[in-house]
Amino acid sequence: MNRVILFNKPFGVLSQFTDKGTQGSARPTLSGFIDEPGFYPAGRLDKDSEGLLVLTDNGALQARIAHPKYKRPKTYLVQVEGTPDAAALDALRKGVTLKDGKTAPATITQIDPPADLWERDPPVRFRKSVPDAWLEITIREGRNRQVRRMTAHVGLPTLRLIRSQIGDWRLNQMRPGTWRWASETGA
Repeated sequence: MNRVILFNKPFGVLSQFTDKGTQGSARPTLSGFIDEPGFYPAGRLDKDSEGLLVLTDNGALQARIAHPKYKRPKTYLVQVEGTPDAAALDALRKGVTLKDGKTAPATITQIDPPADLWERDPPVRFRKSVPDAWLEITIREGRNRQVRRMTAHVGLPTLRLIRSQIGDWRLNQMRPGTWRWASETGA
């Protein structure tokens, strides 16, 4: 049986076990949170994003989780700067054309601010003169910084991005920096 770990990646943590960046930088990595040999992340979250990261000790399962050809849905809670209008939400639902091509249609819902959300460290920078809103966005692709680029394309820059679900695996009530075991087929 393949082993699966669900991890709530904190803001600022790299989605890898070692920092291959510039010499002398001491950026936090997965090794500061997970001490299980042989596990690798199935997909990535950039260091500025938070939330669900799935890790496994099986390369074939890792590919089935992460590779876009399997079209596994990924759901994000996205705080955006500005007030979404119907045209912006409709454009995201239909797919927007980015530098690397048109995105597949996404499922978009404007939501209330999540009630049980943890504080981010450092806090999100707010501008008192500009409103913000929360969206729930589900995509079936995995392009580099895709959700951030999609929201920026429609004039709604992302302030905070939290992946809450991959396929049937859900973040649920996990706090940042914690992990738990999960089944291969779902959480």
